Amino acid sequence: MLTYSLPLPGKNLSQSLYQCIRKDILSGRLAAGEKLPSKRALAEHLQISKTTVENAYYQLTAEGYLCSSAKRGYFVERVERRLPRSAPPPRPEPSGGSALPLVDLSRGSAVPGLFPFSVWAKLGRRVLSERRQELLEPVPFQGTLALRQTIAQYLGEERGLSISPDNLVIGAGSEYLYGLLVRFFGPELRYGVEDPGFPKIRKIYRANNAQCIPIPLDGKGVQMSALEHEDIQVLHITPSHSYPSGQVTPLQRRQELLAWAEDRPGRYIIEDDYDCEFRFEGRPIPPLLSIDGGHRVIYLNTFSRSLAPSMRISYMVLPPELMAAFREKLGFFSCPVGGLEQYILASLIQEGYFQRHIARTRKICRRQRDDFLSLLAQFPVGKALLAEEKDAGLHFLLRIKLDRPQKAVLDALADHGLTGVFLSQFYMGPVPPGEDKRLLVSCAVLTPEVAKEAAEALNSLI
Repeated sequence: MLTYSLPLPGKNLSQSLYQCIRKDILSGRLAAGEKLPSKRALAEHLQISKTTVENAYYQLTAEGYLCSSAKRGYFVERVERRLPRSAPPPRPEPSGGSALPLVDLSRGSAVPGLFPFSVWAKLGRRVLSERRQELLEPVPFQGTLALRQTIAQYLGEERGLSISPDNLVIGAGSEYLYGLLVRFFGPELRYGVEDPGFPKIRKIYRANNAQCIPIPLDGKGVQMSALEHEDIQVLHITPSHSYPSGQVTPLQRRQELLAWAEDRPGRYIIEDDYDCEFRFEGRPIPPLLSIDGGHRVIYLNTFSRSLAPSMRISYMVLPPELMAAFREKLGFFSCPVGGLEQYILASLIQEGYFQRHIARTRKICRRQRDDFLSLLAQFPVGKALLAEEKDAGLHFLLRIKLDRPQKAVLDALADHGLTGVFLSQFYMGPVPPGEDKRLLVSCAVLTPEVAKEAAEALNSLI
């Protein structure tokens, strides 16, 4: 007779009995063809209900461990005994030595601690109360109308764009939208990207089997001569604040880019406006889309930079003639962003909370940048440092005019719990001279503590 100590921890009686019998079958303790006790007999022996035994037997039969025969009872099926693959032993923790870097100076995320949790929670409760029916319905593949209308209005007020909500598409981060665009245009096209540029963009294009062609920058954006030399159909750029070079594309170059796109049918420009709200001097640079009379610009933006990296909500604006084809070709996709998050974000913008959050973030980032540069000036190393493109957005470049290799700089940062990235690491093609001396610095991470550690680390190089 089967004897078990029931129940098992965290299991009810039926689940416990199922687990015990299953274990005995897999271990060979119960052999193939062996008859099990009747439900009544096993229930009386274990002092449990007949229903409990019945449920356990039913589950074992459904999974193929037992078979039942009318008026004969339950028998063990032949089961090949396979031991589960054991997980590799955990790596031992390093004993002694320095800890992993605490802060990445290049991390371009939002300022820690500024996310409006209380407001988000308040709006969430209201959405749950007022939009119960909408929350149970499927989200349209372009996103909720409420959020698309809100973003269209926001772009009109803040970026000077006249946008129809019908031409907006909501996505789970810009990376998701990059992938959709490759599926729409096709991987056989040649996609141009800035060089230096954001490595993840290149990886996404390549992961979608698209040809990714580096186009060098010349201080005003992508080089027109290099662009004309390559047979590019789709150009992906960040004209308001190039990442990571920080360059801002002036009006003349923008007009040249639009002329290039309009010169041949099927050419388009993807304008990634990722941190447009955070220009520190003057008004934000008008987007390329604002002067696009030929409908060749696809505009992208994200809330991951402005709110939090975990806020995987982005959007793109398609030219009207592309939108119909896009909807026909990819309209079967489900929107990957839940309705609850979209309605909350719409309320956040409609009621001005988002705009106030942007203003506060901009103020803090500017102050942190200024305090850091002032602190550097107090150290002897300050004379050997030059901040470049420091007004364009959330990051700038710090040129280190010292005869020190990159490794020496990175080691000095690591000794102070920091890590960093040089501009030279973002190139696909040949690295121009001097790019190994330009360190990428994010304004968002420069808290007083981090700024002090970074200044001391850099000063240790002299």
